[in-house]
Amino acid sequence: MNKQAKNTRDHILTIGRRLTARQGYSGVGLSELLKKAGVPKGSFYHYFPSKEAYGCALLEDFVQEYKDRLGTSLDSSTLNARARFLAYFEEWSQKQVSPNPEDRCLVVKLSAEVADLSTDMSNILQQGVAAIVARLARTLEEGIAEGSIGRIDDPDVMAETIYHLWLGASLVASLSHSDVPLTSAMRTTRKLVPAP
Repeated sequence: MNKQAKNTRDHILTIGRRLTARQGYSGVGLSELLKKAGVPKGSFYHYFPSKEAYGCALLEDFVQEYKDRLGTSLDSSTLNARARFLAYFEEWSQKQVSPNPEDRCLVVKLSAEVADLSTDMSNILQQGVAAIVARLARTLEEGIAEGSIGRIDDPDVMAETIYHLWLGASLVASLSHSDVPLTSAMRTTRKLVPAP
């Protein structure tokens, strides 16, 4: 794919992500997306053979960007592993209550919606979640090894439990338009990831 084609494809995905963050995947019609992106219908099908293929590309793009950001926050050289782990969820909390829908996590927004729409899209999200949980588990292991985190019997299970806690808290926060569920999730996370 040449540079101009890649730029057009990336532009469609950027506009699509913005619209999807506000309206959900099903709420974004192809006509609206193309109009906002300034791209003719034929060009869309040059880059994406179907709306589902576009949805898969949108999620793959988001998951990759999220993994990159995850590495940046969890690999900080100025904080110990426990501080990095907690900082990740502090940032999550701030993003989920942001007035800008684009700041919020698409996994939270789209999980239930795409599960019924597309096996391929659902698989992309599942693989993304598995990678996030694995990275969180590794941070817990690093903290236990360096002594910044107290004893945790199974870091893999703990990382998964905490991630699921935050998904649920984020959904309830969206429903209630309140940060109380996220504040509660943070308190629980601090207890589950004890200092030595």
